[in-house]
Amino acid sequence: MSRQSVIQILLIAAVLASAWRLLVGTGQRTMAVRRLGLLLLLGLVVYSIIDPSNTWTNLARALGVGRGADLILYGLAVAFFGFVVTTFKRFRAMETRYTRLARRIALDEATPPSRRVRAAQDRSGRGIPTGTPDTLTGDVPPSPSVKAADAD
Repeated sequence: MSRQSVIQILLIAAVLASAWRLLVGTGQRTMAVRRLGLLLLLGLVVYSIIDPSNTWTNLARALGVGRGADLILYGLAVAFFGFVVTTFKRFRAMETRYTRLARRIALDEATPPSRRVRAAQDRSGRGIPTGTPDTLTGDVPPSPSVKAADAD
């Protein structure tokens, strides 16, 4: 196995791990792995600051990459892909929460059908049978929270 294929296998494995993360739910284990990865990266950065001349070049040569700058570029590409996947999952979860919240608020503020019928009967002075289109299109004033939301 050549040295070039070692880095290719490692990079492909890292990309596949990020893609797999897209499909797997989040949990305590995922958070722990993420924190350990960040601590490892922090340690590598500190070490490379202490010994900047050979750290990345030696590591790149050991992995079969020509220069340390190329290795850093590959690492940043994989890290960026991981960031994109994580951000996508976070926004997807937030979007789901907002949708559920909007539905809950709409249900909480909806006027019950029986109150709409009574309001329509009171305005017209005559009884309107339940289930006619008039009961659904009556002029019912919006609740205060709807007015406040429209003012924004």
